[in-house]
Amino acid sequence: MERLANLNQLPVDELARAARIPFRLFPDIPSLLADFAESIAEEVRLAHREMRPARLILPVGPVGQYPLLIEITNRERLSWRNVWIFQMDEFLDWQGRPIPLSHPLSFTGFLKRELLGKLDADLRPPDSQHIVPHPFRIDEFSEVLEKVGGADCCFGGIGYHGHVAFNEPPLSRWREVSVEELRQSLTRVVVLGDDSIVVQSIGSAGGDSQAIPPMAVTCGMRDILASRRIRLYCAGGERHRAVFRMAVAGPVSVRYPVTLLQGHSDVEVRTDQATAQPIVLGLR
Repeated sequence: MERLANLNQLPVDELARAARIPFRLFPDIPSLLADFAESIAEEVRLAHREMRPARLILPVGPVGQYPLLIEITNRERLSWRNVWIFQMDEFLDWQGRPIPLSHPLSFTGFLKRELLGKLDADLRPPDSQHIVPHPFRIDEFSEVLEKVGGADCCFGGIGYHGHVAFNEPPLSRWREVSVEELRQSLTRVVVLGDDSIVVQSIGSAGGDSQAIPPMAVTCGMRDILASRRIRLYCAGGERHRAVFRMAVAGPVSVRYPVTLLQGHSDVEVRTDQATAQPIVLGLR
């Protein structure tokens, strides 16, 4: 506990020296999201230059990068016809069934409407190249990803308690999941932790936790870790200061699944200056 308190108080330059995952800082959240959009676009451009498909794992959260990405794509006439989109995760209802695309919190519906649907029609990828993890076709995500050559880049956010996709801390009083087991985890159905539901409700439902679907299907850590590049964007502001510091410099632990990315050959966390600052306890 003392070690974590010390980590939270390190000045940013000392944190950079202690980091096990390199990080890059941006002046503010808008510039961070602009970099997110440009980085996705550059993956598509690179695939065009190398005359191959672009194979991307993409999140819904954060989402502020997508309007910027649409503008870049349509302005540059950047074709996504040969882009494979592997969506990280999706909410499920209390019975473990996918929520409908029309649901306001559907990640799949969001990407179809707010990203793919807003690309110029001649630039869009075929629907068959948008792969969503599905609870009734549990191995499909990994099988298609392997078939097309693996992910060039996994983009994502970092959730409260360090989840990447919905790879939440597998904490149970009955069974302990090891770090290696979590590393090798595949697409699976998860019951969302109470803290995730609360955080989701604050961001998406005005604090109404009962509005948040209680389950999800997520790609596993194995497919994320197999990506050639991993770029995580920590855009949560002050409430993400602790998880940012834990991600880049904390001990590897199933309690913060993002720490399992330490040691990957090409991983970087990007955040804004304010999020990177030391934590100061106090009422405010």
